[in-house]
Amino acid sequence: MKTVLVVDDDLNICRITKLYLEKSGYTVVTANDGEQALMQFEQLHPDFIVLDIMMPKRDGWSVCQKIRAKSDVPILMLTARGHVDERIEGLQMGADDYLVKPFDPNELVARVTTILRRTLLRTEAAAPSHIYEVGSLRVDVLSHDVTVEGQLVSLPKKEYELLLFFVRNPNQVFTREDLIAKIWGWDFDGEDRVVDLYIKRLRQKLSALTERKVDWSIRTVWGVGYKFEGPDAC
Repeated sequence: MKTVLVVDDDLNICRITKLYLEKSGYTVVTANDGEQALMQFEQLHPDFIVLDIMMPKRDGWSVCQKIRAKSDVPILMLTARGHVDERIEGLQMGADDYLVKPFDPNELVARVTTILRRTLLRTEAAAPSHIYEVGSLRVDVLSHDVTVEGQLVSLPKKEYELLLFFVRNPNQVFTREDLIAKIWGWDFDGEDRVVDLYIKRLRQKLSALTERKVDWSIRTVWGVGYKFEGPDAC
């Protein structure tokens, strides 16, 4: 659950904004001046900040600058004035968006959700972890290519998703129920032994491409479930 820090010296705006954001599934904390905002930011490390400009002790511009010096957390700035130069200044200081008072709380929630989604997509696109390599096994998330010692393996969708889940979560034991929930979904009404079948197929397809003993394994943990181990597993 994402945490949103709402900063405004108007207690009514804080109350209404908190209400609407919480109804949309966010955890919300509030601050009523710039100093308190910085304190909450340092303590809570929120996922998003709604930041008023005109506040006591320290204004929103100063708070935004201080936060931007150490964090890329998304910031939506609020102001009672909608001058173009203020909007430009806020964006130049690192704000992600700008909303003029009075505003529709539903619009604010929509903007928070959109910015968080955009930030997540940008982070995922920039992350180098789209390739997982475990010994001779290589999984490319972007192309969906799976190779063993450079040889391409053709896997159906569920087999690929099961393998990807394992390489993303090495050295952890998962029950059949865990794997069904993650790969097939909670509404799956088939037998849990389908997991055994898919793991058997994965083992056969991946190990068939090398004459050497594979340096990874989907190990059966008797009475519990399965565990993916690489060459450096304990």
